[in-house]
This record gives sequence, structure tokens and C-alpha cells, in this order.
Amino acid sequence: MDVMTLEEKVAQLYGIWTTISDGEEVAPNQHEFSEPLPPWEELTRPGLGQLTRVFGTGPVEPLTGARVLAQTQRDLVANSRLGIPAVAHEECLTGFTAWQATVFPTPLAWGASFDTASVETMAAGIGELMRSVGVHQGLSPVLDVSFDHRWGRTEETISEDPYLVAVLGSAYTRGLESSGIVATLKHFAGYSGSGSGRNHAPVRLGPRDFADIVLPPFETALREGGARSVMNSYAAVDGLPPAADPALMTGLLRETLGFDGVVVADYFAVSMLETTQGVASSPGDAAVQALRAGIDVELPTVRCYGEPLLERIRSGEVGMDVIDRALERVLLQKGELGLLDAGWDPEPAALREGAETLDFDPPHMRALARTLAERSVVLLDNRASVLPLRAPQKLAVVGPAADEVLSLMGCYAFPNHVGVQHPDMPLGIELPTLLDAVRTEFPDAAVTTARGVPVQELDRSGIDEAVRVAGESDVVLAVLGDVAGLFGRGTSGEGCDADDLRLPGLQGELLDGLLDTGKPVVVVLLTGRPYALGAVVDRAAAIVQAFFPGEEGAGAVAGVLSGRVNPSGRLPVSVPATPGGSPATYLHPILGAQSGISSADPTPAFPFGHGLSYTTFALIDLQVTGVDGAVTEELATDGSVTVSATVRNTGERDGAQVVQLYLHDPVASVVRPVTQLAGFARVELAAGAGARVSFALHADRTSFTGRELTRIVESGDLVLQVGTSSTDLPLQATVRVTGPDRVVGVDRVLTTPVEVTAL
Repeated sequence: MDVMTLEEKVAQLYGIWTTISDGEEVAPNQHEFSEPLPPWEELTRPGLGQLTRVFGTGPVEPLTGARVLAQTQRDLVANSRLGIPAVAHEECLTGFTAWQATVFPTPLAWGASFDTASVETMAAGIGELMRSVGVHQGLSPVLDVSFDHRWGRTEETISEDPYLVAVLGSAYTRGLESSGIVATLKHFAGYSGSGSGRNHAPVRLGPRDFADIVLPPFETALREGGARSVMNSYAAVDGLPPAADPALMTGLLRETLGFDGVVVADYFAVSMLETTQGVASSPGDAAVQALRAGIDVELPTVRCYGEPLLERIRSGEVGMDVIDRALERVLLQKGELGLLDAGWDPEPAALREGAETLDFDPPHMRALARTLAERSVVLLDNRASVLPLRAPQKLAVVGPAADEVLSLMGCYAFPNHVGVQHPDMPLGIELPTLLDAVRTEFPDAAVTTARGVPVQELDRSGIDEAVRVAGESDVVLAVLGDVAGLFGRGTSGEGCDADDLRLPGLQGELLDGLLDTGKPVVVVLLTGRPYALGAVVDRAAAIVQAFFPGEEGAGAVAGVLSGRVNPSGRLPVSVPATPGGSPATYLHPILGAQSGISSADPTPAFPFGHGLSYTTFALIDLQVTGVDGAVTEELATDGSVTVSATVRNTGERDGAQVVQLYLHDPVASVVRPVTQLAGFARVELAAGAGARVSFALHADRTSFTGRELTRIVESGDLVLQVGTSSTDLPLQATVRVTGPDRVVGVDRVLTTPVEVTAL
């Protein structure tokens, strides 16, 4: 560092977006903040911190992209005095966000799978692919807990439950880091709590909800996932934007939680301190505030950390200690990545091995995408027992999502994120629609189709035709949902927030017409958020929910319809009964449920954790044992117990059950949720088989933020509940938490290990 000039130091603290599209935006205010830059040689003469999305900005053939990135690095090294390569970063939420790359299910679908191992394996595969072409950092996972499902980015969240987000988010982090890719936790912190579900809106959560709901996923992914990067949130918390909040980005993140990696700005977040949040007077002021807060690198391209920052340093307004602090973190990470090694080679593995083509969607990745998709489909209701469909003669596949590939993917999948801006380019991957998959799944059925209505536009001209087609069928598949997009160009996704939780456009009207035919209607939802189903629950023959299941999602849903796939997904978010003005999650106190105190009834149509199967399961024999193996009714405030139960497949076909452990605290020093998830196990069982599921519950897992705003384990009665959803909890036992109340810190036990033993 001592040999570096001021300009060389500052150059390490920003990225450059070399291929910003002239078309529509893939980042908020992309073109407003992307001011003209000097020529490449002049710009990079002092060096460069990061290269932004060489693959993820436009359709780039994989081998070409690898060559361009390698040559860009070669030019950068040759053009700068110190020859320090840049960190290349890309998006990777549902797979490498690149043309022709595998599109996995969206994070909400990971949550529905409750499948920790597959999520970790998926992330490792994504990371290996990125690493093979010279990428170093992935801007994932999203660890925001869903508070208000009207928020457009609900599809990017894993769940409304912080424990499920923590466990699956940490699994993704471990997988990505295991491949050598730097995982970036986002968005720190509170973004999803924005008011009225509006993107970038202020967050007004109290410190207790912030500590107990927002922070645990980040704590867990740092300690148990090994994340080396964090990205700030856009949304101001109690009036303070995170990018300008040293108490959050340095005090909490680094000094309390112990993070020692690199903090990168969410795209244009430093500029937004000036332009949309009004806490900075100029780009230079924004740069100084962000650096002091703890933002090490400005992304995606330089606006504030360039000349405006240099002017502030030269004037003495900001000291070199602030610059050197961020620079040290950046250089240490580049050293970890091998970018400072004397023999560093810009040629990635794919080029060194002389590959003539690169397969960004290899068979093993498609197979994993299929597994995750199949395990994420949730059978919400099957009251008419119409599913699985038994050799139907006439099938009507009706609805705007039936023959639409974009309804199978989230907004960070390349086809939705970038591809829609290049309509002349092929999709890049094999991705059948649900209509295609139904025709394949039921080759002997006469399949007819009609769109009925668009997803978003208010055009009802096709409803009569759709109703006619439905009336001539034996069974109707009403395929409804979303099309993900960005900044209002879709019904789900970043900047695509909803006023309420009615199905978008005129899809509710179409569905009413289909139900009025009197034919059995199977409602199939391909969505990025849960929608209010209301009276549909009583009228539909069956309801199937798939949260943007990815490139293999159509086959997964069709397999559930036919019975080839036994559904095993469980809801990661509650499905409301009514659209509501303020949708609520299951983490509510006593008065958050139906009561005589309010005429409003927030009872969901389907609760968190719910999901049906084509087989049946029994849960029996709950036991709570101490460390000595003896049955106990006590849990010391610094001790642990094992909570175990037997699950058995009592049906006639193989299936999977998600056994869920919840905690209910009858009396606490502060108002607590009625129940909260403390552990889970996805258990695969052959017909007639059983297993013993054992949760190792430490007293730390019962902790919460008390009256003094410190996290405590509190003595008193605690009800342990085991079941198959947040409202189906047939097994319960009360233990007495004994001993003095205990303050716990960041070194507390964060997760509940689970052991499954076949019987």
C-alpha cells in the first residue's frame, strides 16, 4: 500500500461497467447515474477495483465472454503501473445470470423445497461454472426475510421465516464459497421491511424486530456460511440509509458480528445518498459518507469514488486512514483470490484447457434444477381428489401463464433480466412451457388451450373463448400467475410492487368464468409471491402452487399433475385468504390472529409450512430427552435437549414429509410470536417406512430481544411443538426453562442440528 499513489489507491475502490446497454435498465436509475467515462486506457491507468457483469449485461456467447474477460484483464494489467487485476463480479441468484446458463428455481422455491443439501449443491455448481470463465464474485444470496408479500422482490426472498432463510441462505453461501467464488450477502439490512411493500421505501421496523427477524439470516450466513462480502440495502432504516450509517455497516456488521471481508455498494447506492435520499449534497459528499460508514467499493460503475472523492481527499476533508481502511480490505481479498500472485494468469480454466465450446447448461445442472423444481411444487388443496389426473380424455389448459416461458422464471434469470431487451436473440436454453409439458405428460389426452387474458394488461376479449374451451373439456387446468420483470415491466420482480394481493390483471375474472363452467378446475399458480385465493379455495377441485420453478419447472408441475412426481413442497410464505391492505406473516402475536377485538380476520387460506402429498404420514411418540438420554421436562438456560418424534409413511406410495419443530412461549417479558420455527427435516420415506427425527435444541435457540434490547434466554415454561405446518402441530410437550436469565451474544448457537434415523 505504501508504494501506491493516491489515485492508485482510490482506483481500487470502484468498479467499471464497461458494457452498459443502451436499452432498458437492469439496475435502478442505470442511465441517469452512468455518466460518460474517459477512454479505457485513461480510465484504468491507475488500476481498477472491479469489473461489472461482462456476461450479465447482454447476450454473450460463453466462450466469447470468457475471452473478452481474459483480454480485458490482460489489458488492465498491462495498462496500469502496478498491474493489479480486477475482481469480476456477476449476478447468480437463480443460476449464473448469463446467456445460455441454467435457470434454477427462484429462492422462494428453495424455501418451498426445505431442501438444504440441494440448495448447497446448486450453489456449488453455479460457482464452479462462474469460476471456470474467470468470474470471482457472485452477488448472492438474498437474505431478506419477507414481511409484506406485495413487495416486488418477494420472489427473491426465501421465506417469511428468519430461520428458514438463515439455514437455506447459509447453505447457498457455503456452496458458492466452496467453489472459490466470493458470496455476497444482501441486502444489509432491513430492505424487505420497506413501508407498504414499496421498493426502496423507508423501513420503520423497531429494534426488536430488526434484531430478531432481520439479522439472524446474516449472522448465520457469516458464521456458518463463510461469506466474504456483504452488500448494503437501499432502504433507509428509521431515517438512516445503510450506505451512510456507520453504526450499521461498521459498528454492527464489523465490530459486533466480526465481519472482516469487503462491503460493496448495491448498484448506485452511493449516488442515491445524494439523488433519492437527500442526505448528501454532492457526489463527493456521498462518497465521503459512504466510505466513513464502511462501504469499501462503489458499484456498478464509478461516479462518486472517482474525482469527487479525490477532491475531498486533496482538500483534507477526508483522511487517508479512511481510504487505507477500505483499500486494505480490497487488497487482502484480491490476495485471497490469487490476483496478486506473481504468476497470475488471466486465462480461466475453460480457455487454458482449449475448449472449443462451453456448455453453460450441462446435464448435471439441468438434473439438479429438475430435482429442486420437483421438490418445490406445493399441492395446496386437493379437495375433489382430482389429482393425480388419471388418463384424462380432454384437457383444457387455459390461462396467460400456460404457454409463456417467462412465467417460469424470476426477474434475475437471464431471459427475464436481460433477454427481453434482445427480442431477436434466441432464449439460449431449452425451456418448455407448461402447455408443452402437459402435452408430453399426457400423450393420449386431447389437449386444447386458450390464453383468456394477458397476465398484466386489462384485456378481457379472450375470456369467452377460454370459457368455451374449458366447457368442452373433462378437466380444466387454469394456469395463472406472473411475468417477472424490472421496474414496472412485470408483475413480480425488482420494482414491480403490488397494490394488493389479487391475481394480476383480469386473471381473477377469467378464473371465475372457468369455475362457473361446472367442470373440475385445477388452479396452477406460477408466481413470484403468494396471491389471495379467497372463495377459489371452496370452488377449485385442486390448487397447485409453484414459485417460479425455473427451466425444469414445467416438467415438475406436469409431473405433479400426473402423479409421476409426488408433491412434497411446503409453503415458505402464508397464502392469504383476502387481498388485504397490510398482509401479515405467520409470525404474529396473539392479537395478530382472529379475535373479537377486531372485525378483520387475517387467517390465511393456507398457513406457513403447509403442503399436501399423494401419500399419508403419521407423526407419533414425541420425546424430550436430556444430554444423558433420559426423558426430561427441564431445559437449563445454558443447556440443551433432544426433541424427537417418529414419522411414518402410512400410504401406498413413496413420498417426503417435512417435519417441523416450533416453539411457543406462553409468558415472556415482551410480546412474542404465538409460534416460531426452530428446526425442520425433509424426510424421504418409502411406502410403509418410518424414521426417527431428532432435533438437538440448544437453549440459545429460544432467545429473543428483551426489554433492555439485549438478547436473552429467559426462564419459564416453553411449549415444544412438532408437526407439518405452523398450524398443524399434533405433538406438544412443555418444558421448564430453568436457571438465571442469560444474556447471549453473537457467539450463540444459531441453528438446530437434526438427525434422521431409519426405523
